[in-house]
Amino acid sequence: MIKTRITEMFGVQYPIVMGGMTGVGYADLVAAVANAGALGCITAHMFPTAEGLMKEIQRCKDMTDKPFGVNMTILPSINPIPYDEYRRAIIESGVKIVETAGRNPEPHLPDFKAAGVKVIHKCTSARHSVTAERVGVDVISIDGFECAGHPGEDDVTLMVLLPSTCDQVSIPVIASGGMADGRSLVAALALGADGVNMGTRFLATKEARIHENVKRAIVDNSERDTLLINRSLRNTSRVARNTISEQVVNIQRDPGKTFDDVRELVAGVRGRANVLEGGDLDGGIWTVGQSQGLIHDIPSCQELVSRIMAQAEDLIEGRLRRIAAG
Repeated sequence: MIKTRITEMFGVQYPIVMGGMTGVGYADLVAAVANAGALGCITAHMFPTAEGLMKEIQRCKDMTDKPFGVNMTILPSINPIPYDEYRRAIIESGVKIVETAGRNPEPHLPDFKAAGVKVIHKCTSARHSVTAERVGVDVISIDGFECAGHPGEDDVTLMVLLPSTCDQVSIPVIASGGMADGRSLVAALALGADGVNMGTRFLATKEARIHENVKRAIVDNSERDTLLINRSLRNTSRVARNTISEQVVNIQRDPGKTFDDVRELVAGVRGRANVLEGGDLDGGIWTVGQSQGLIHDIPSCQELVSRIMAQAEDLIEGRLRRIAAG
């Protein structure tokens, strides 16, 4: 049995986290992850109001008695996001784990701390991790260049970024980006992490509320089937390679282009409606990580987590022990 500071802090069976994912992090999937012994997070900003978030939290509680969290990503938005109301809803609902990302979570920490809520903060650099520890977060989730969504602007892969971060902070670190199986977990533990975050891997599960075409695409695609968009805007995102993302990359090769030139193409609502719900893989932008090159099936969350842990324990007890013994 693999026990770490993450399993002890959050009261979960395994050091595996499914962080927030827009269009995906609903109670159905989060509860399935929790029931499998891992930690899942509901994505707050999918719900227009705090009341909607509270209802989703309750729906998750109706499906699991295991710990789960809520993701609250703090980013610029075309439409205002009710962060203060989300914070209130999380606290009043009794959720004790929050994953923050984007901007500095410091303004929200006093209320979370007073309510006994543990805060995981997602970072894309060691220097930001140091700052996050200083302001009082409980756990760092460090995103390497391989990750889906926003990998930052430094282009440092997890193989270097993870141990560098672990060397500079004393709080637990979760490895994120390129994590997909038991080998990933063992490697992350060897590099100093106390757990792993898997996003893309949980997209390709039976319980994920996305179109089957998307799940099949993840299985069929390789690690080369992603693109980086919005690099010229210094708001880099790793997304699936399709006709829309290729068009965005081509437009942004012109240094004179602005966000307005791609606004309609990259609209999140378009990708969620056309791709995640409608199954049109070229219908919009959708995020996926390079770890899709390691994904070859669509299991249940229970099957997936059990397999990851069995593979990790076999590696530790088998291959690594044999190597160490010479």
